Amino acid sequence: MEEPAKVYNTAVEATLEVIGGKWKPVILFYLTFGKKRNGEFRSLIPDITQKVLTEQLRELEEEGIVKRTTYNEVPPRVEYELTDYGWSLKELLRLMCRWGDGHIERKYGNKAVVRNPTPDALPQ
Repeated sequence: MEEPAKVYNTAVEATLEVIGGKWKPVILFYLTFGKKRNGEFRSLIPDITQKVLTEQLRELEEEGIVKRTTYNEVPPRVEYELTDYGWSLKELLRLMCRWGDGHIERKYGNKAVVRNPTPDALPQ
């Protein structure tokens, strides 16, 4: 019998291998609202460094979650969008938002603010 290419203890590991980390789910969340350019990400996620943003987008692209389109213009224009495979994460992102809203309410009550849309604002 052939050895498996990879062994996971749980499928959650496989999910986190692709979208785990501090910024990937946030990047994916914003992409559910449509194509984004680098500068838009930097405005939406001010705490992310350019280096980390580039790395995270590249990794998501390698996994087939994000599509990068470069336009032959001066200056060059690059847009990122979810692939069909990336869109398959939409419900997971919606659930993460809902859980996060509940957690914020439980932990902070009315002493915390979520600046960006709630899960119900995610595109259908």
